[in-house]
Amino acid sequence: MNDLPKHQGQRQQLIETLKAKGITDTTVLEALQQVPRHFFMDPALAGLAYTDKAYPIAAEQTISQPYTVAFQTALLALNKGDKVLEIGTGSGYQTAVLLQLGVEVYTIERQNELFKKTQLLFRKLGLRPKKMVFGDGAKGLPEAAPFDAILVTAGASEVPHALLEQLAQGGRLVIPIGQDEQQMTRFIRTTATSFDKKSFGTFRFVPLLADKN
Repeated sequence: MNDLPKHQGQRQQLIETLKAKGITDTTVLEALQQVPRHFFMDPALAGLAYTDKAYPIAAEQTISQPYTVAFQTALLALNKGDKVLEIGTGSGYQTAVLLQLGVEVYTIERQNELFKKTQLLFRKLGLRPKKMVFGDGAKGLPEAAPFDAILVTAGASEVPHALLEQLAQGGRLVIPIGQDEQQMTRFIRTTATSFDKKSFGTFRFVPLLADKN
């Protein structure tokens, strides 16, 4: 895979677009500047990688719009070394952005086709999440909890209680909540039993699917 000067120039144009849309977190913008999005897309769509749109990937899922990736990542307010749980590995693009920020990433994917494909891609690119798990993201990863931040990249009808339980003190959960449209919502754990909740506008995500058993 090649990251050519033309790709780097297209990424710079994308960063300017994100700034114009209100993304101000320079650390997050720098991370997106460094991650070649075309590596995570179908070769037939690679020429569109630096337009600010979502595109289809395997298993009827999507690679998120760069604006959405930047917006969610900024809400996490990450520090280097933070322990982060990502629900919905998908194409791996968001995972790569998190790794670029110097955090420890645990990531869960429930679509087996995507899990296998992205696992191979990570190996090819030399990307090393702390752990990549095939399973139900709504259950979180209790054996690795607590987490400084949890990011959900699919729309949930309600917040999974297990994810709130797995937040460290001061930990942030960013999750889109709703049916057809979702409210981007952040929960911050303030005490053992209480959370500060705030909404940040409307987005559209593929649904968060839980196991039926």
